[in-house]
Amino acid sequence: MTYSEGWTENELDLLGATRELLISVRKPDGTWRRAVPVWVVCVRTSVYVRTWYRRNTGWFGDAVRTGHARVSVPGLSTDVTVTDIVAAEADPGLRADVDESYRTKYGRYGDAASTTLRLNPAERQQVPLIPE
Repeated sequence: MTYSEGWTENELDLLGATRELLISVRKPDGTWRRAVPVWVVCVRTSVYVRTWYRRNTGWFGDAVRTGHARVSVPGLSTDVTVTDIVAAEADPGLRADVDESYRTKYGRYGDAASTTLRLNPAERQQVPLIPE
């Protein structure tokens, strides 16, 4: 058996419980941007972050351009791949669930579907599971 390619239950708990995660992405010159705090929600078994401005620049633009980032919360630091969830292309049910999760967690600041990224753990080393 191999390690799951998705988030573990513990990782989802850590990410869902935090108010903000720190995200860092590589700039076009290959150096890492300073990590910035962003709001995060977990929906179903996925993790989502949003920016409220600068869709094509800053950390968000670089994350979309490279498809990779590094995130951390207390108890977890990991590289991730990012998928741009553009409002016109996203499943409307999923988009509504992400919006609702943002409204529930952060109050009135729920809708920004055109600036949403799904985070997935970067490729993980395959390790055998230890039977209980």
